[in-house]
Amino acid sequence: MECDGMVIRIVYPTIPPRVEYELSALGRSVVMLMEGIKSWSEEHMPEIMAARDAYDLRTGEEPRPVRVE
Repeated sequence: MECDGMVIRIVYPTIPPRVEYELSALGRSVVMLMEGIKSWSEEHMPEIMAARDAYDLRTGEEPRPVRVE
């Protein structure tokens, strides 16, 4: 993300090394879009999980663990 101009990375030459990250103006410009994607995902989570379960059954895959925060 740093090479794409989305993140500013600052390295401090200390021991132990310290690194700070912050969003650039370009990175901040995408925040509203990402919030929209997050809201959409939360609203459609039951459908997404049903699709995953159907895929697992169809392909014989082991069900994937779901991380809940």
